[in-house]
Amino acid sequence: MTVTAPVLLLYTKTGCSYCDATRRDLAARGVAWREVNVTDRPETVPQLLKLTGGRRIVPVIVEGTRIEIAPGGGSSF
Repeated sequence: MTVTAPVLLLYTKTGCSYCDATRRDLAARGVAWREVNVTDRPETVPQLLKLTGGRRIVPVIVEGTRIEIAPGGGSSF
């Protein structure tokens, strides 16, 4: 039986330098992630707002039950 680590979910928006920096950091650490770009997928915004307590900010990292809002700075959307 193979156990896989939970996939990290990264919420971003187009043109966000903080999102770019977060992607680079994850890649440098060899972390696998699935990205949700709220610019391209506006239907995901309500779920993101639930995660952030209503704050319109990215990047947001979700890994299991851990939610990290704007690590290293953020950009509003």
